[in-house]
Amino acid sequence: MHKHAMPQEGSDTFNDQVRIVLVETSHSGNIGAVARAMKNMGLGNLWLVNPSSFPDEASYARSAGASDVLDRARVVSSLDEALADCILVMGTSARGRKVPWPVMAPPQAAAMASEHSAKGRVALVFGRENHGLSNDELQRCHYHIHIPSNPDYSSLNLAMAVQVVCYELRMQYLRGLEEGESSPYLEAMVAPGDAGWDVPPATVNDVEGFFGHLEQVLVDVNFHRRDNPRQLMSRLRRLFQRARMDEMEINILRGVLSAVQKAAGTQQGGMKHKPTAESSADEGRE
Repeated sequence: MHKHAMPQEGSDTFNDQVRIVLVETSHSGNIGAVARAMKNMGLGNLWLVNPSSFPDEASYARSAGASDVLDRARVVSSLDEALADCILVMGTSARGRKVPWPVMAPPQAAAMASEHSAKGRVALVFGRENHGLSNDELQRCHYHIHIPSNPDYSSLNLAMAVQVVCYELRMQYLRGLEEGESSPYLEAMVAPGDAGWDVPPATVNDVEGFFGHLEQVLVDVNFHRRDNPRQLMSRLRRLFQRARMDEMEINILRGVLSAVQKAAGTQQGGMKHKPTAESSADEGRE
């Protein structure tokens, strides 16, 4: 009927104390899409309350390799059965109920779910595709989760709503790893010196050598006059300083400047730069 997937269990999965509960899902393909969304974020505990059709080929086709989540899914006949052993229940809901209920956005809901999952089982409940959870079902929840979507087009596909909440759960999980032995998932890599960058940052001396070389080339090609500098070098300095260049980038740019000087017949011995051994073979080329 379907191909077996890789096991869900592993070092990069959220604990099974958090269960995703779908109530009376009418389209089995949506169940498969939810399984995919869950596995993307490392969750695998899926409960189905009285689905119209499951299991079937459509659900496995839409799961796109998350068939192990579907294989493990629990099918029950009532919401009571799905929630009976849980210590915290949170249900997705739009705002505007006649009786206001404690409500929070997905990030806060995920933090609370993560905290309570250390003490017992937590259920995150999603309703029917066409009209969500009933008032009676929502009143079974300790808290409501509201996804602040565009008020002019607020309806989310079931799998999309699950994905949003599961993403926030994953962020909580990764932050927990960071507090322990550090997680590479949340560390940004945007500039030289960040973990994972391939070349060390350029030193102040390297950068100043580049600016001196750049100014000389601009003078050589009659683009810049030292006796009437205006703000050219200040603005160029600001531009390149924003880039926070690494050693290789400095060498590439100085290679370009040397090539310009050579083509213009203005290269002087004093302006030749000395690239590092690592970068000399690649000077001026990617």
